[in-house]
Amino acid sequence: MFMTKTWSLSEAIKRTGVLKEGHFLLSSGRHSARYMQCAQLLQHPQEAEAVGQALSDLFKDQKIDLVVGPALGGVIIAHEVARALGVRCLFTERKAGTMELRRGFTIQPGERVLVIEDVVTTGGSVKEVIKVLEGLGAEIVAIGSMVNRNQGQNPFQYPYQALTEIHIESYTPEECPLCQQGIPVIKPGSRSTLKEA
Repeated sequence: MFMTKTWSLSEAIKRTGVLKEGHFLLSSGRHSARYMQCAQLLQHPQEAEAVGQALSDLFKDQKIDLVVGPALGGVIIAHEVARALGVRCLFTERKAGTMELRRGFTIQPGERVLVIEDVVTTGGSVKEVIKVLEGLGAEIVAIGSMVNRNQGQNPFQYPYQALTEIHIESYTPEECPLCQQGIPVIKPGSRSTLKEA
């Protein structure tokens, strides 16, 4: 894990309340008693700058022309990594369910791209970004994230590094012990409980 004399990611995660406890419906459709909300850390500019510098250090020896992150979770951290590397930052976003490069952003064929995300679990959003970048002829150098929740595995066909690994147990709705206890499930980002997951 990245650490300096004055800043560590594990302490920043604790300090900013990133790890939430409850009964959550994850984007994969699985349920969990814990959920990571990295926006709680990234809302603080000094924390965001520190984690961006830490991530950029993992890739500083590679020639990077551009950093790209998926909206919404990857936007702030991708920007901070790009700032630390002294390169441009773009983000992709979904339109009608399909990930796209919008807002007049352009990528030249052969540009060397670093893809940055806040948390990687299955890597689904990053894979959508990769598809967009490959379609534009970009050269993907690597993928980086603040946290790897994929039990230390690399779910991509490109090199991948994370600042830390955190394992959070998850369950199918049918096997979820929290559902069996009748605890209402919450979709992160919403304020309401769901009757059905």
